[in-house]
Amino acid sequence: MGGVVTAVSFDGEHRFSKPNAAAIRLLAGLGVEGDAHLGVTVQHRSRVAKDPTQPNLRQVHLIHAELHDELAGAGYTVAAGELGENVTTRGLDLLGLPRGTRLHLGGEAVVEVTGLRNPCPQINRFRSGLLKRVLEVDGNGGVVRKGGIMGVVLTGGEVRPGDGIRVELPPLPHQPLEPV
Repeated sequence: MGGVVTAVSFDGEHRFSKPNAAAIRLLAGLGVEGDAHLGVTVQHRSRVAKDPTQPNLRQVHLIHAELHDELAGAGYTVAAGELGENVTTRGLDLLGLPRGTRLHLGGEAVVEVTGLRNPCPQINRFRSGLLKRVLEVDGNGGVVRKGGIMGVVLTGGEVRPGDGIRVELPPLPHQPLEPV
C-alpha cells in the first residue's frame, strides 16, 4: 500500500491557501519549515485562543488529489495547496488510514497520522458551498470529513512532488481517525 506526493505547499502567514513549492523540509517534532503552523504547541489560531499549551497534533496537513478530482466533478476547481494542505497525495486512501499510521515520504521523512482535519466555515469563503462537499452526512447520519488528515513529524527530511509514500500501519487493533 502506497502512493505518491503530487504537490507540496507551505506559507509563513496564516492564510487559507498555501502556495506550492519545489520542496518542503519537515522538521522532527515541529512540522513544515517556514510554515505558520510550525511548532511543538498548537499554532491554529482558534486552538491557540482556547489553550496555547496544547500539543500540536496538526503539524502537517495532507489531502488526497482524488478529493480535488471529486470536487471538480461537482463544479469546483481546486488546486493543490488551495485547501491549506502541505502535502497533496495520489493513490492512497488517506481517510481510511488508522490513527498512528506512519507515512514514509520520500527518502527520509516520516509523519505519524494523528487524525482528521475538521473542515471549517473558512472553506465557504474560499468557494461558496464547498463546505457541504468536504463535510457530508452519510446514510446512517454520521459525519464524513473529507478535508484530509493531520500528522506530526517523527523524522525530518525533504519532501518533493514525485516522491513515493510508503505506509506503515500501527499494531492491531487499529483506531479510526477522529478530528484533531
